[in-house]
Amino acid sequence: MQVMVQRCAFLDVHRDTVVACARMPDDGGGRREEVAEFGTTVSQLLALSDWLCERGVTLVGMEATGVHWKPVHWVLEDAVPELWVISARHMRNVPGRKTDVADAHWGAQLLEHGLVRPSFIPPRATREQRDLTR
Repeated sequence: MQVMVQRCAFLDVHRDTVVACARMPDDGGGRREEVAEFGTTVSQLLALSDWLCERGVTLVGMEATGVHWKPVHWVLEDAVPELWVISARHMRNVPGRKTDVADAHWGAQLLEHGLVRPSFIPPRATREQRDLTR
């Protein structure tokens, strides 16, 4: 399959942890991936942001499960060029993935080949205006 995104990452987000899988070109003309686990505190999410930037990631995707994706999105939205929240329905169609690392690996492959699309997340200004009216 053709690679559509050269440097991408997928985040498997849970309440206490975020597993990140970054896929990028290697020196031999192939693809390599790096996997790391982070906590969900602000300091750990900032470390995740730094980790993604160090690898030159241009597209980050994460599965929208519950509300756990929101703090991750808030921290990363200014740090990476594109940040996608992807419907869990698009991710669950393939059986056999039993671990967070396998989920992150699978999500990164779907992203790099352009096989998923993002959910609509309103721009920050719109979200801030909506919060002021509550």
